[in-house]
Amino acid sequence: MELKTQLHAEEGRQEVTITREFDLPVELLFKAHAEADIFEQWMSHDYGTTKMTIFEPRKNGCYRFETKDLQGNVLYSAGGTFHEFVANEKITRTFEAESAYFDVQLEFLEFEKLTERTSKLTMKSVYRSLELRDQHLKLPFRQGLNMAHDRLQSVLEKLNF
Repeated sequence: MELKTQLHAEEGRQEVTITREFDLPVELLFKAHAEADIFEQWMSHDYGTTKMTIFEPRKNGCYRFETKDLQGNVLYSAGGTFHEFVANEKITRTFEAESAYFDVQLEFLEFEKLTERTSKLTMKSVYRSLELRDQHLKLPFRQGLNMAHDRLQSVLEKLNF
């Protein structure tokens, strides 16, 4: 099965570029990243739920979320700070997984209108070192991103936006 979310990691560079085209208008794609209730839905999994504990979608705002299993145990938590937040265009933020061994990342998200009904997300994640980037890439990162983006598409289709 082909993964729709593409990941490019150039040899010798401390960054990863992620791209995905969606059958969604750019405004809806951005909304999925800017509204806590929608974000929670597409970040949740079959084995648990995701809940935003802080969400201030604005410049110098912050965010934090937790994913819990069906028994309520925290499986994963992450958060960061928004450095730039331009509706339907871009988000610049830090991202730090609280229970993971890899360090904070700087992420640049760009939202591009392709047609009235399609859009593209380009994410560039910058790591402190090449070693940290490579460690992260050894995880099932690509598959996890693809699953999350598939859920994003599905959630917005079901909400009839």
